[in-house]
Amino acid sequence: MKMPKILLLLFGGIFLISCQKVSDHKTAGNPVEYDSLKWVENATIYEVNLRHYSPEGNIQGFIPHLDRLKNLGIDILWIMPIHPIGMKNRKAKGDLFVEDIADSTERMKYQGSPYSVQNYRAVNPDFGTVDDFKLLVKECHKRGMKIMLDWVANHTAWDHAWITEHPEWYTHKDGKITDPLNEKGESIGWTDVADLNYDEPGLRKAMTDDMMFWVKECDIDGFRCDVAFEVPADFWDAAVNEIRKTKNVFMLAEAEGHNMKLYDSTFQMYYAWNIHHQMNELAKGKITPEIFINEWKKTDSLFEGKAFPMNFITNHDENSWNGTEFERMGNAWRAMAVLSYALKGMPLIYTGQEIGLDRRLPFFEKDTIDWNVPVGDSYTGFYRDLNRLKAMHFLRVNAPIELLATGNILVINRGKATFMINCSENPESMNLNTDGRQILDSYGWSDDKKFSAWGYLVYANE
Repeated sequence: MKMPKILLLLFGGIFLISCQKVSDHKTAGNPVEYDSLKWVENATIYEVNLRHYSPEGNIQGFIPHLDRLKNLGIDILWIMPIHPIGMKNRKAKGDLFVEDIADSTERMKYQGSPYSVQNYRAVNPDFGTVDDFKLLVKECHKRGMKIMLDWVANHTAWDHAWITEHPEWYTHKDGKITDPLNEKGESIGWTDVADLNYDEPGLRKAMTDDMMFWVKECDIDGFRCDVAFEVPADFWDAAVNEIRKTKNVFMLAEAEGHNMKLYDSTFQMYYAWNIHHQMNELAKGKITPEIFINEWKKTDSLFEGKAFPMNFITNHDENSWNGTEFERMGNAWRAMAVLSYALKGMPLIYTGQEIGLDRRLPFFEKDTIDWNVPVGDSYTGFYRDLNRLKAMHFLRVNAPIELLATGNILVINRGKATFMINCSENPESMNLNTDGRQILDSYGWSDDKKFSAWGYLVYANE
């Protein structure tokens, strides 16, 4: 990759602080057999939490938001699980089950985890019907948007029909079906679900058929697969190979380096968990840009030629359990959001992120989002600008990338554009001389060539 003038200046000594360089990363071949998946290359993905999205908390209540999301620049919708949620062992909060609550009014507050699936071929009555979901898919496609369904293949609810019809399809401990266990055979705390046993051929066929249902009947475009690394890679390979005879679905694994066989032929995108955690540390001032680059390089080298990352500053797990991006990243959230777009891969926006939602959404009960908050405009414009930038050809998911660290400044070269991010709460000065034009509203960058805390600048390399 030809080095643009702005980076030549860096190497020429404009900065007196030494630079660390990650070598030009050129992929030998595209890991994705795109065919009908060209829409992936420049896409932004959006995670939809239906329960909290509208007062109705259902599919019909969400559909009116499609035009707003299209205008925001969203290309792919990932819908959190839409299936009926189990009643038996349904969680309320902590280790408390709904059935343990005596007050019937209090009991009704808790709707359970959407990842406790009672029936893979049905829609949660709270969300609507299969016909409602078909309408959602149709309306997405009408707007040129794609739609992915969250798939929970590792476990089911305790009142799924398979519990009684096929108990052999489940993991047993001490002669009884068990919730998911760790490597020591201990419960990991997901006591509202029963662990599936993929040694059983009948389970593999049934799960494949259930996935196929949503492709054939509803024309979805892909799956986000929950804890994909806990399900054998050879199941995913066989199931998705069968599904792709009908449609070339796009596959996202909620996994990273757990089992690299997942990415041999099935999954094209993985969760960038390590980089997300490094962003949290960078935002707290606990690591330097040099350390961030080293961590990015380690992760990226694992997946070269295999898959690309989904980058994010929040998602449903982070928001509910670890806090909002404002809690975790403080004043650095904006710089980290820019970084999530600058890096190779696909950026994620989670429900409410685009209006600056500043509270944790509860996992087991409803908390309706107010989309009319006045503060939302500044956040919406910020993410709309990032999505427009992403849509430009130089930010495609697997395009070449080069990273530099100079003091607290992180510089990311994407060929036709360069991102500069001050990864510090301290002001930074830089002597920058470039003919490139600014292509994103700067934040914390002044005419006297200074960055304020967590400031950033994006230039086209012309």
